[in-house]
Amino acid sequence: MQKILLVEDEAKIARFIELELAHEGYQVDKAEDGRTGLDMARAGESDLLLLDIMLPGLNGLEVLRRLRKTSDVPVIMLTARDAVMDKVTGLDMGADDYITKPFSIEELLARIRTALRKQQSTTPAQLTVGPLVMDIARHTVTVSGVNVDLTGREFSLLQALLENKSIVLTRETLMERV
Repeated sequence: MQKILLVEDEAKIARFIELELAHEGYQVDKAEDGRTGLDMARAGESDLLLLDIMLPGLNGLEVLRRLRKTSDVPVIMLTARDAVMDKVTGLDMGADDYITKPFSIEELLARIRTALRKQQSTTPAQLTVGPLVMDIARHTVTVSGVNVDLTGREFSLLQALLENKSIVLTRETLMERV
């Protein structure tokens, strides 16, 4: 079962989305503020993030900016801010999609399916080199069956290197990826 993290401070909207997602077979976790949402997203247990912009504590764009330093989880911005510059800013900061309120639940579900499909087709389940095995979904690394504890940044750096094992990457390229 795929897990979606919903970061939304409006209780009625959050409950409506939660019920619709559960009806479609998704497991839903909720956060009502940006800081909690960021912490839950960093835990790496979600397959997709639905993120409002206007949140208490930490706004959605800042959550997205911080999350993109360590994670490529698909993020769909779900917000009342509908100005073109808001959309451009959200997408440029790393959002995979941007939907404005009010929205059609059918459209939201279709965009979720698309984002999850893209994520599955672009991310291999595991990367392996010799005795080293990196499980992307579980965010774990083992060498000869022994777990290796890595920070988020170390994990991202190792993933970039493993995905490009026969290519020399410049420092700038690595800094962009990590």
